Amino acid sequence: MTLTNKGLHIIPFFILLIISGCTVKYSFTGASISPDVKTVSIDYFQNQAQIVQPTLSQTFTEELKNTFITQTNLEMTEGNGDLQFSGAITGYNTRPMAIQGDEVAALNRLTVTVKVKFINIKDEKQNFDKTFSAFADYDSNENLESVEEQLIAEIVQQLTEDIFNAAVANW
Repeated sequence: MTLTNKGLHIIPFFILLIISGCTVKYSFTGASISPDVKTVSIDYFQNQAQIVQPTLSQTFTEELKNTFITQTNLEMTEGNGDLQFSGAITGYNTRPMAIQGDEVAALNRLTVTVKVKFINIKDEKQNFDKTFSAFADYDSNENLESVEEQLIAEIVQQLTEDIFNAAVANW
């Protein structure tokens, strides 16, 4: 009986040994990053949209960096990271939505579009050049300037999550 109990104590050790030998890192965010990927570089995303919101480039770039800093163990580097992001903000517009019977919009929609080039130095099959778009609706009785900061925060959050998932979560 004591031999069996000793054997049961060894099983968790072997399970831990087997699990630690895996070649892919997993995180609670759903990211699966190869262990040989150590760094990430994120270039400044210039605002090339027809309508330029002055703080959008800085806000977007910093939030994308923050997403990788908080959700991975990768080291942020200036250029030539194992994972590289570059691109531009290509769209920033608002348009009416949910037209009412009197042909007045009940809601307006702010949409931001970003073109992203992603390079994975360690696995070129994961490289992409994609356009991402996100939006937030606001009441047409509100002035865009009064809700713009909050809307941009929501939109940028969604964009950075989508980009993160496309690059490292393989979604």
